[in-house]
Amino acid sequence: MRKNFGAKPYAYPQPVFIVATYDEAGTADAMNAAWGGISDYHELFMCLSAGHKTVKNILLKKEFTVSMAVEKYAAECDYLGLVSANDVPNKLEKAGFHTKKSEFVDAPVIKELPMAIECRLKSYDSETGHLFAEIVNVSADESVLSDDGNIDIEKLSPITFDCTNNAYIALGKKVGNAFADGKKLK
Repeated sequence: MRKNFGAKPYAYPQPVFIVATYDEAGTADAMNAAWGGISDYHELFMCLSAGHKTVKNILLKKEFTVSMAVEKYAAECDYLGLVSANDVPNKLEKAGFHTKKSEFVDAPVIKELPMAIECRLKSYDSETGHLFAEIVNVSADESVLSDDGNIDIEKLSPITFDCTNNAYIALGKKVGNAFADGKKLK
């Protein structure tokens, strides 16, 4: 038997994005956002309400970075979603994060978070909060790379948001090979 929940945002996994921007004075800011994903090969989608300081910065600068929240910094990443830069302008510093300027966009990269998607704004609808961005570059610290030079998800240890239980879940072990394991059923 199944239980019906109605129309809910229950899709798994939901990535925990840390969206980082610069304001008009060049001060770095970041927020936690779990409503987003990849919408095309070179495009990222998020749903962000217009009142966020980070959204105001995105609309000002037209560029930003999206880091994957990771298990090691789950509490710090959660903090970035609990407080607003409208009220706590130095919240990145209070979280213990440090930034450097991206090589590809006018936005900060958070040094402690080992993977970032560097983006350029394509469109934003303030009524729906729908934001689309061009993926300009993906950067990853060497500490999360596999022997063949690709991002190793187990080393990265990204967390996902479980909205049914208000929890963060670390991604687990490898369970198969994409575009290969299903061939035995052909």
